[in-house]
Amino acid sequence: MTENTRSYSEDQISTEGVSHVQLFGLNDENLRLLDQAFPETRFNARGERVKLNGPDTQIAQARLVIKGMVEVAIRGKDVLEGDVKTLIRLNGKTPKALTIDPYTGKGDVILYTHRGEPVRAKTSGQIQMFTSTAKHDIVFAIGPAGTGKTYTSVALAIKALKERKVQKIILARPAVEAGETLGFLPGDLREKIDPYLRPLYDALEDMLDQEKLNLNLQKNIIEIAPLAYMRGRTLNNAFVILDEAQNATKTQMKMFLTRIGFNSRAIITGDVTQTDLPQKYESGLISIQRILQGINGIDFVYLDDGDVVRHKLVKDIINAYDQYIPEEVRPVSMKLSSSKKNSD
Repeated sequence: MTENTRSYSEDQISTEGVSHVQLFGLNDENLRLLDQAFPETRFNARGERVKLNGPDTQIAQARLVIKGMVEVAIRGKDVLEGDVKTLIRLNGKTPKALTIDPYTGKGDVILYTHRGEPVRAKTSGQIQMFTSTAKHDIVFAIGPAGTGKTYTSVALAIKALKERKVQKIILARPAVEAGETLGFLPGDLREKIDPYLRPLYDALEDMLDQEKLNLNLQKNIIEIAPLAYMRGRTLNNAFVILDEAQNATKTQMKMFLTRIGFNSRAIITGDVTQTDLPQKYESGLISIQRILQGINGIDFVYLDDGDVVRHKLVKDIINAYDQYIPEEVRPVSMKLSSSKKNSD
């Protein structure tokens, strides 16, 4: 269809019940995102309606996105940049996915922090983690830094504990010697290891008040330990998280996965492009994608730059580094995408 024969029209969408700032952000930041996504469409937000002028195809897509934004805002949530980008990517389908709690069938909040703040699955990748964990005993969440893998995993674990679906939470990380030997670091064993586990403490402290967290840690209801401490154990009735799994060797990965006991579930997170292992070791997170694909009860969720919830430059940095990722460390999803482009 040529430019002269394309159909243009005007439409309007009601935004009744939500504030302009809640919907479009400070200084209309979300409107600018819509302008970028639909460059041939003009958006005019006035009062309790948004007017659209542009090609019919763009207006149809933009209408779905704006209606999705309104749905998010009606539930009392400020519409964030990540929400808009996700809605644009999924043509407005995200709010429906967010509305469904796979455990209870209602609500879009994973849990509330001790301050009463909701913790939500904000991006399509986080939503996939949320829904996949309800259907699979073991979930691998693979993606770049800043996509909320650790935070979402910890939230899901605390949710399961609060709902008494499990009796304890076990959080593990490989203690990789990144340029320094542990023996030369100051302090006792715990003080040497704690820096590797600090991100897990940070996520827990954000969701539980300090008194309850300390009590759970003392009673071993919540346990945080280096991966090596998992050897020889059987983990029953537990929600187990292996974080930064790209730094686990193939042997360590097998050891960890074979610890999973009855009524337990596990999330394994990592970024295969940021392994700190010596070159002679292959990351267990890379090899496991080849080994376990297609097994019932195990799922792989791949997050990408569209799921980044940190500073907007993080997405650009990830894209820049992606140009230099060796083929052997690319996630399966990235390899499939690359081969499809080449065949096209």
